[in-house]
Amino acid sequence: MIVTLSIISLFCTAVYLLLLCYLIRGWARLKTSVGRNNGTFTTKVTILIAARNEEKKIALTIGDILAQDYPKELFEVIIADDHSTDRTAEIISSYADKKVRLLQLRDDKALNSYKKRAIAEAIKLSTGDFLVATDADCRMGPQWLSSIVNHYETENLVMISSPVTYFEERSLFEYMQTLEFMYLIGIGAAFIGNGKASTCNGANFAYRKDVFNEVGGFQGIDDLASGDDELLLQKVAAIYPDRIGFLKSTEAIVYTDAKPNLKEFMQQRRRWASKSTKYKDKKVVAFVVCIWLFNVSLLLNALLGFYNTAFFKLLLVQVALKYAFEFIYLYPITAFFKRIRLISLLIIIIPVHAIYFVYVGIMGNSRRYNWKGRNVR
Repeated sequence: MIVTLSIISLFCTAVYLLLLCYLIRGWARLKTSVGRNNGTFTTKVTILIAARNEEKKIALTIGDILAQDYPKELFEVIIADDHSTDRTAEIISSYADKKVRLLQLRDDKALNSYKKRAIAEAIKLSTGDFLVATDADCRMGPQWLSSIVNHYETENLVMISSPVTYFEERSLFEYMQTLEFMYLIGIGAAFIGNGKASTCNGANFAYRKDVFNEVGGFQGIDDLASGDDELLLQKVAAIYPDRIGFLKSTEAIVYTDAKPNLKEFMQQRRRWASKSTKYKDKKVVAFVVCIWLFNVSLLLNALLGFYNTAFFKLLLVQVALKYAFEFIYLYPITAFFKRIRLISLLIIIIPVHAIYFVYVGIMGNSRRYNWKGRNVR
């Protein structure tokens, strides 16, 4: 029994380390974007935002967008107000003279995918050929839009995933989230670097309007509340596998906030996990399952160690290898975000991450969750 379980644990560990090597390779293969097209932009852009009860942040986001160095005549902003019950719509309306368009949803019957509906309706009103989506609580620098469009025009892409990170952390818990979030952003970037676009983040996501319509928009993935980013990317990747890019540029980074407490954090992660049931790319599903099984093996060895200390020794080997390979993986990513010091939190995160990852993997696919004041699935 001990030998069998040890072999299984070592096998799971070996697979996980191979996956990390794959990610390390993918991130390294991404070219850092430094070239410019001398400011001679020709692309008409529509910036899309779906907002619900964002009165605290929406003005800051709009301010950052209006401060972009991209030619004003070449971009428009459409913000779809998703049935907000606060002053969100009023604040958006106050920017009407600056060509910020408010779209207010008026749905009589309950939906499960309000955000996809909001984005889809905004796209119907858009006049841009290239759509750039972000969230209503995000911040960005003045070269955010021009860096994305430059990458689009120079690389002949149909879809671009760009970096997102947390900032303005106020607690150790939020700093830990930032490092873990960089791990996740790195996965999406590395997959694209390896030519296998599979994951991304909707807070910094761009695509051609005609391609969105070509794949049928959100049709077929509109039964889930989440997935306006990854599931759409996977639909496009099935047709244009070689024309999806990740913009490895600090100018393109979008900043948002970590969750302030454990309850909101777990709700968010369960929402993200719920998308995995709709993944068309079975290789991605296998990737996630392998990571989950590795973390299960960590927990089992921790428990079995009280029965036989040999399992504790095996656990120490697993943790040491996990730390070493994750350090190698995360170092260049934290360096890109200019947050290298965060990597010191890795030793704290490892045991916590194993517990929560196993839990979310189970609960994210078996229960409804709360999002923006709604109970959805």
